[in-house]
Amino acid sequence: MSVALPYFLGCPSWSEAAWRATLYPQDTRPTEFLSRYTEVFNAVEGNTTFYARPSEQTVARWALAMPAHFRFCAKLPRDISHSDDLCQQLEEVAQFRQLLAPLGERVAPYWLQLPASFAPHRLAELAAFIEQWGDWPLAIEVRHPEFFAKGDAERMLNRLLHERGMERICLDSRALFSCDSQAPAVLHAQAKKPRLPTRPTAFSQSPQLRFIGHPELLANDPFMLPWLDKVAGWIEQGLRPYVFAHTSDNRLAPELARRFHQQLMQLLPGLPELPVLEIEPELEQLGLL
Repeated sequence: MSVALPYFLGCPSWSEAAWRATLYPQDTRPTEFLSRYTEVFNAVEGNTTFYARPSEQTVARWALAMPAHFRFCAKLPRDISHSDDLCQQLEEVAQFRQLLAPLGERVAPYWLQLPASFAPHRLAELAAFIEQWGDWPLAIEVRHPEFFAKGDAERMLNRLLHERGMERICLDSRALFSCDSQAPAVLHAQAKKPRLPTRPTAFSQSPQLRFIGHPELLANDPFMLPWLDKVAGWIEQGLRPYVFAHTSDNRLAPELARRFHQQLMQLLPGLPELPVLEIEPELEQLGLL
């Protein structure tokens, strides 16, 4: 059972076989990944739902494996978020939310990840979509450069989200783009992830951070430092932020999340340590060398 934390911490997924012997015991079966993941972390990005809708049977299995305190930030499928008109997708949205209904409050917030082509002239469309969304928590990620230019477009977006109490997801990719490695995983991540200014916002009780890290864990420290101060401040204000750690191929995402938490413990005395799952002794020893 994971410890009770004043914030939500996790990775982009739970189903990485490469995490055996680091996060999971070596003999962990894929069907056990989620339940073991929830013993350490209390949240996960719902990347899987962006690419494909799960079956009802899969959602039922998730519901059995996810404890009540766990949070699954389900991304709206890309055929919704990347459509020509969000408001024409309301029936699809209703069906998607109905599909995930067995997870109850564990799906909070939903995520709407808009493409870079979603420009300021579509803000009225976004406002109409939000109006139809209802009261359930929703966080929105934008990628069009004008929403980061500190001009009218950004002010209008922020005003819209703040008035509705919907969070603006902050994606910080600076650590990733500080890396000059020619490793295929790094080059792929740099080609795929947006390179935009950071926008720390707290328009709701749950600010959202996606930290895209450098493949060398120690190289992330200077980029994490301001976020540690920000997250600690949010927690002290009574907010419940979400922090998700990525690395280029996500092999080290759990270690990066742990490093973030360990450093946050220095700012927030009394913050409990994350559990460590028991792994094979010889592998533990190798990890110390």
